[in-house]
Amino acid sequence: MKTLFIIPARGGSKGIPHKNIKPLCGKPLIHYSIEVARELANDNDICVSTDDQEIIATVEKLGLKVPFVRPAELASDTATTNDVIIHALNYYKENGIEYSNTVLLQPTSPMRTAQQVKEAMDLYDDTIDMVVSVRRCENSVTIFREDSEGFLIHAFDVSKGIRRQDALPLFEYNGAIYVINNQRLVEKGLQNFDKNRKYVMDEKDSVDIDNELDWIICESIMKYAREK
Repeated sequence: MKTLFIIPARGGSKGIPHKNIKPLCGKPLIHYSIEVARELANDNDICVSTDDQEIIATVEKLGLKVPFVRPAELASDTATTNDVIIHALNYYKENGIEYSNTVLLQPTSPMRTAQQVKEAMDLYDDTIDMVVSVRRCENSVTIFREDSEGFLIHAFDVSKGIRRQDALPLFEYNGAIYVINNQRLVEKGLQNFDKNRKYVMDEKDSVDIDNELDWIICESIMKYAREK
């Protein structure tokens, strides 16, 4: 199997301006994902997909060439990850390179390690759609939704008074690692994947930076780890 590592990094971050190149503990955020990819692949198989010249300059200072500038229509708020991956795969195909699977590494998960990505990749084979990293939902019995009258009811099918440790295990995507079957991606699209294996990560490594609070939490964890 030939694997393409894609790091998607559009310039139009609203929650944290210039998030992907903002310094986190001394390094631009995107550097963490690039370092992980470089432990597992040659530079020729690493693709930073971006529309932003500042991001391109930051990446190329590391000696990693950005192969193309992502079109503006694929850098809007409505553009999908599916479209971004297909665009990258088509670029390489037009240049005579075809990949059987893709590892998607979002820059917003700087706590993920190369070992974790390798372990997720080891779970993949071409009979499935995707291996995806998750974290366990520890408080599923305390999650509620409103009914039609505005009263709170259990969001999940749990018996009244069930102990947390007896609840059915539930998981949520943490955004850190996606190992994708490219053929299934073209045929079905990410939104229609139904043969997905989980790779479980802990709460710390599952930090996904979406806003300033997430940034503060991640920065604090990193500083604490370095000071131990």
